[in-house]
Amino acid sequence: MSDPTSDTTPFFSDDSEAEGSEEPGAGPSHHREVEEPASGVSSMRSVFTVIVLCFINLLNYMDRFTVAGVLPDIEQYFGINDGKSGLLQTVFICSYMFLAPVFGYLGDRYNRKVIMSVGIGFWSVVTLASSYMPREYFWLLLLTRGLVGVGEASYSTIAPTIIADLYVKERRTQMLSVFYFAIPVGSGLGYIVGSKVDDMAGDWHWALRVTPALGLVAVVLLLFVVKEPKRGAIEARPEHTLQRTSWLGDMKALCRNPSFVLSTFGFTAVAFVTGSLALWAPAFLFRAAVFTGERPPCVKGPCDTSDSLYFGIITVVSGILGVASGAEVSRRLRLRTPKADPLVCALGLLLSAPFLYLAIVFAQASPTATYVFIFLGETFLSMNWAIVADILLYVVVPTRRATAEAFQIVLSHLLGDAGSPYLIGLVSDSLKQTDSYLWQFRSLQLSLLTCTFVAVGGGAFFLATALFIEKDRQRAANYTPSGERLNLELHDEPIVVPKSGRSTRVPVSSVLI
Repeated sequence: MSDPTSDTTPFFSDDSEAEGSEEPGAGPSHHREVEEPASGVSSMRSVFTVIVLCFINLLNYMDRFTVAGVLPDIEQYFGINDGKSGLLQTVFICSYMFLAPVFGYLGDRYNRKVIMSVGIGFWSVVTLASSYMPREYFWLLLLTRGLVGVGEASYSTIAPTIIADLYVKERRTQMLSVFYFAIPVGSGLGYIVGSKVDDMAGDWHWALRVTPALGLVAVVLLLFVVKEPKRGAIEARPEHTLQRTSWLGDMKALCRNPSFVLSTFGFTAVAFVTGSLALWAPAFLFRAAVFTGERPPCVKGPCDTSDSLYFGIITVVSGILGVASGAEVSRRLRLRTPKADPLVCALGLLLSAPFLYLAIVFAQASPTATYVFIFLGETFLSMNWAIVADILLYVVVPTRRATAEAFQIVLSHLLGDAGSPYLIGLVSDSLKQTDSYLWQFRSLQLSLLTCTFVAVGGGAFFLATALFIEKDRQRAANYTPSGERLNLELHDEPIVVPKSGRSTRVPVSSVLI
């Protein structure tokens, strides 16, 4: 009989992808001599793999937020309003979101290293092409930004599952924390690099040409350093527990997982807030400075990008502190309660809301206070990143993790940062009574206040997750396909049993002891 966990497409698999398979003549003594780790990857190679994945994740977010760092220049260059500016992020996120399930499906079945290498190479080429758009073709810039989502979807859905197959328990949480450090650090570097390259070159187009070169380096590292681990082997599961089910079966199982669904809605709130701030915060701070007379308006490029630089530095520092403190608080709280992870996520969102509100309100009165409140709000917001990923990995069985990552990406972006930048820009345009500097600032200020209320809602979803986390974690740890089929049969059609000389239809549960 064929191994149900092995890949089915030869050209998409390699020797390291033999998930749980053995040589026919290999006995226990052979394994003791080799002493190969369960994942099939040595400890040193595992560390290098995580480093390479972190580097690529950093580039991923650098590229995503470089556009936000030079947004005033792009608005001036193409002559666009807030609504069209918001589309730059929305088009990218929509492409990224709709392609995530495709790569999630492929990542659960084929060689993940090959998929990521092709995707990152494509992303690098398209990003470089987006830097050559003439001012008459704004729609082409939108198109290329949308195609960038193809490459990023191929990576973001798969990379965390490789880390999950290299480490378990506390070590996995630590490595995921390192991996997710790249989100705030890369985002901040996007603002910093974008604004500084714009200043040095005197042309915002050059800001988009930094990450493509580094992306090609990332492909080389991915091909020659990263080794594909065996799926689920590190968790010492019997082979029969690694049977793959159909995509529809995976989705049904995920939708019946309350912890996964509720934490995904909570993470959607995080995506909504971060997506809005990522695109609009530097522009908002610039308009506040123009309104108060601290900076001249941007009539002809290059525009003043110092706010992007400061915001980038704040994002890097607050992100590092937030991710590290979130992981540490969660680790300590786990000693007292198994509900620690969703409780820490809820705390982070509920504490970030008042500080973000104060940052938006104080923008015109005190720039210093605004930056302090932004720093505190982003620090608490960043506490969620590594913890949410860890929740997904321990409440979902290994053969469904890439699909779960893809589903979470789709839902969180669909209701989160896919529409939030455009929505904020649209509300800002609708509130703008005149085209004065006062209303350019005031309308954007009022529309950004939406983020504080969304953050509170996200905190409520994580509190609800805490009610189910213990049960769902145990269910994933003790998962067997036969047990899942039995659970499904309990809700299936009745079976026929003899009663008083004739056949009678009764529920399955009534004949089980």
